[in-house]
Amino acid sequence: MAATATPGMHMATIKPCTYSSRKVFKSGTAIFNTEIKRASWTRLASSSHISSTQPLFQNFTSTLVKLERVVTKAMSEPSDNKPVSGLPIDLRGKRAFIAGIADDNGYGWAIAKSLAAAGAEILVGTWVPALNIFETSLRRGKFDESRVLPDGSLMEITKVYPLDAVYDCPEDVPEDVKTNKRYLGSSNWTVKEVVESVKQDFGSIDILVHSLANGPEVTKPLLETSRYGYLTAVSASSYSFVSLLKHFIPIMNPGGASISLTYIASEKIIPGYGGGMSSAKAALESDTKVLAFEAGRKHKIRVNTISAGPLRSRAAKAIGFIDMMIDYSMANAPLQKELSAEEVGNAAAFLASPLASAITGAVVYVDNGLNAMGVGVDSPVFADLDIPKDS
Repeated sequence: MAATATPGMHMATIKPCTYSSRKVFKSGTAIFNTEIKRASWTRLASSSHISSTQPLFQNFTSTLVKLERVVTKAMSEPSDNKPVSGLPIDLRGKRAFIAGIADDNGYGWAIAKSLAAAGAEILVGTWVPALNIFETSLRRGKFDESRVLPDGSLMEITKVYPLDAVYDCPEDVPEDVKTNKRYLGSSNWTVKEVVESVKQDFGSIDILVHSLANGPEVTKPLLETSRYGYLTAVSASSYSFVSLLKHFIPIMNPGGASISLTYIASEKIIPGYGGGMSSAKAALESDTKVLAFEAGRKHKIRVNTISAGPLRSRAAKAIGFIDMMIDYSMANAPLQKELSAEEVGNAAAFLASPLASAITGAVVYVDNGLNAMGVGVDSPVFADLDIPKDS
């Protein structure tokens, strides 16, 4: 999954914030060698994931001044005694709620890591049927390797909430769901109840991330999609964002930010991405603009969405052709490399930060530029053209 790029120079030490929250997931002591630490330091210092453990300080003397001027860094260490160099992404004192994390290899997890590296406190909403497995894996250290932050410490999740964003309040939950064994043992998991729990536990949040989607008939062409499949896709993948923002806004601090995830199928034909999912993503992008106006005018909250390229995540594998889409992107995008989750996470950290204070209602493409292409240059039709290729 990693793509090779020239590492940038990280000029500032990063340390995680310490919180006195009620419930914090921690792991045992982990020891990392110097080379691994150096490689991990570059993840937020550059816009690309670094696949090698090449020493970071190579050519330090000759590149120090230049890189210090242009690199955007995530910061979480107090800097009262000295000025911060560069242009920091500083989210210290901010609290983020990320809806839709159920494992450690999707965009939601990567966004959580980037926000944590920038100093934000992390709260997570996990789909109820996946809650037990997720919490158990987190507690037993199965995610420790992927929790590593740029300074070698581990991301801490202050609290995990059960969440099913398809239901706004308890009255909306049908009886067969209430009695389903996958929901037994969990409570207060509708959108309204989760927000009430967060308010009781923490008072407020600053950042809301929507990283969830579901289309039960995603493998069906649109002409073969049932009304149920279509409406379920829209409800779970786009209206859930409207509902979360609607309920969270009363406890979001002014100047806060909300981010969702979309896909290029919202505006261009992607055969195989069916079941109403393309329609749901189109609705999500349209709602982003309308919500940016309403939330901005009334509550000073910014609303943006990231159109992310294909990622080999567990959720994406359900579509059935994710490997093909990744190969297609690498062959046809302006940047010929595999997209990493960290690149999307870093973009989200920027959008959530004061550096993006004038950006709202935007669809931000993080897809190696594939959205800009009008044709697939790997087609035999273009065999005789001099197409630039990555050397």
